[in-house]
Amino acid sequence: MRQSSRRGNQNAQYSGLVALSTLLLLSACGGGGGAATGSQAGAPAPGPTSTPTPAPDPGQTTTPTPTPTPGSTVTAAAMVASNWEIGPVIKGADYSSGMPLTPTQNTPPEQGWWFDFPLFPGSVHYVTFHYGSLAGKTHIVMHYKVEADPGVVIHPITQSDAPSMGPTIYFQEKGDDWDTDGMRWWATFATPLPINPGEYTMDVPLDGKWTSVVSMTAATNPSQFAKAKQNADRVGFTFGGGTGYGHGVYADGNARFVLESFSIE
Repeated sequence: MRQSSRRGNQNAQYSGLVALSTLLLLSACGGGGGAATGSQAGAPAPGPTSTPTPAPDPGQTTTPTPTPTPGSTVTAAAMVASNWEIGPVIKGADYSSGMPLTPTQNTPPEQGWWFDFPLFPGSVHYVTFHYGSLAGKTHIVMHYKVEADPGVVIHPITQSDAPSMGPTIYFQEKGDDWDTDGMRWWATFATPLPINPGEYTMDVPLDGKWTSVVSMTAATNPSQFAKAKQNADRVGFTFGGGTGYGHGVYADGNARFVLESFSIE
């Protein structure tokens, strides 16, 4: 995985890890889209249903920022905001409270799309689109920006004093029931932490040390990982920290995520 920051005073931070965790419940805020003061912090209300994600390694350490590989071909469907879903939406309930269902399209000729990180008690968890099989694909490349007012911090919704994590590249196998290990996979080895303002390029190999919901890894369960790639449905990224890579984040002031390109190659 390679990632770069294009602002001199802002660096992306990463860690390598293989997350082997016990089953965790996804904590998602209620409260809908009502206004909130961003400086608030506290325990969110329980989510509408259980949806575990791998837990971050408390011993995670940062690594220097590597240089990206240029020349990626943009996946056209990924550049259309309405193709994406800010969720996850499970049995009609959207876990990303206080968020629109889809991002906002940039005004042409500028490509890409954006969304604002919500204030507490809102949270943004999964951002995905229907792509299909990843068979024969070798890596996922994403170019994005995080913009924020000075001093604004992005926090995990489940543990506001822990470092935020994301975006973590992610995919989901078709037919996933949100409980079965081995059907949702995260590139946890390439997770930026914490989420800081800057402009970044992520190049995540599809043969890397991916981890699933509970205990499976691509290294220990290669056949299951290959099956999930073959039968992939949704692809995208998640935000989290605290208790899980997809358990959501909020900002304590004005902050925005901007997708500039997304390629599956």
